[in-house]
Amino acid sequence: MSKILELRSKRAALWEQTKKFLENHRGVNGLVASDAVEQYNKMAGDVKALRDEIKRLEEQEAFEAQLKAPTSKPVTGKPNAEVKPKSTKATASPEYSEAFWNMIRLRGDYGAIQNALSVGVDSEGGYTVPDEFERQLIEALEENNIFRGMAHIIHTSSSTRKIPIAEETGMASWIDEGEEIPKTSLTFGQTTLSAYKLGTMIKISNELLHDSAFDLAAYISRRFGVTMGNTEEDAFINGDGIGKPLGILDDAGAQVGVTAESQTAVTFDNLYGLYYSLKSPYRKKATFLCNEALVLQLMTIKDANDNYIWKPGLGIAQPDTLLNRPLKTSSFMPSVEAGNKVMLFGDMSYYWIADRVGRTFRRLNELYARTDQVGFLTTQRVDGKLILPEAVKVLQMAAGA
Repeated sequence: MSKILELRSKRAALWEQTKKFLENHRGVNGLVASDAVEQYNKMAGDVKALRDEIKRLEEQEAFEAQLKAPTSKPVTGKPNAEVKPKSTKATASPEYSEAFWNMIRLRGDYGAIQNALSVGVDSEGGYTVPDEFERQLIEALEENNIFRGMAHIIHTSSSTRKIPIAEETGMASWIDEGEEIPKTSLTFGQTTLSAYKLGTMIKISNELLHDSAFDLAAYISRRFGVTMGNTEEDAFINGDGIGKPLGILDDAGAQVGVTAESQTAVTFDNLYGLYYSLKSPYRKKATFLCNEALVLQLMTIKDANDNYIWKPGLGIAQPDTLLNRPLKTSSFMPSVEAGNKVMLFGDMSYYWIADRVGRTFRRLNELYARTDQVGFLTTQRVDGKLILPEAVKVLQMAAGA
């Protein structure tokens, strides 16, 4: 049995023990006795800690698989077979990639490097990263930004992208044989995705830059994924649309499906109401999203048949579930406090992320010279917006006094 499966089994067993503990310490009012809350929180925390360790191992396994992947493909074509022309995109060529990494490591003939990279220079003096490396950067972003894995991603080379949206679906009509088919009231509107600039700085020591055995591409993509991924996810959830994407929790984003009676506690009725506030076509692909602190509350809630509605994922890469739908967490979801929108439920693929093709790097030789380090400015352009608000519903806590 793999370590991941072993931990998943251990987590499931611990959850069964936690449920028994809860049952043995519930009062006649159905609430957990106050003197048992601390022990429950510890047991529930252990369940959560196992989940976090499982996630780390899965990410490590995926990263190691990337490092072990072959760097070239075997020759499988027939000698006389027709050869299709390769991509003519300049940043996809081996020459551009070699020049880019020579620039990063400051190797080779400077003039030749500058000439080879001239096709990828942006307006601010940075260099567009090679296509293959950009794919690594995107994979790292997806590892560190849970929202990217649920949203719909489009790639654009322009600064804006207009998206047509059906505002009214119209109605069909029953007609007699030979009767003219009437027009429907189907109308379309538009929403626009822009290209907001996001940047960060990475520092690398000269020792690592000149170490040929050091996997520089993997290191940069991991650092990029953590810093950019976290900032992206915060914006996709909470962004106000001013200089950044419009977050799904904005008033112009997901619609409030249920408002809880309490400022600090979520009940089964709240979750049940949230579930059915979403139209059935969207529920087929719907996911719950909240922060990890709320999960500790969800683990204690039962349905009308006295069954726990939270269930741990048992298979590899299988998420936990709530009311038999996937439950995911983000540290950028608001905490359970008065007036906060604490949970999302819906088809997140209606949140569209527009990636403008061409992430750039710029080398800074002098800024950190005193510490024998080199800085690299990294920039990308991205936008995001929920294009169909009714596809996602929100659970909001009661407002404060």
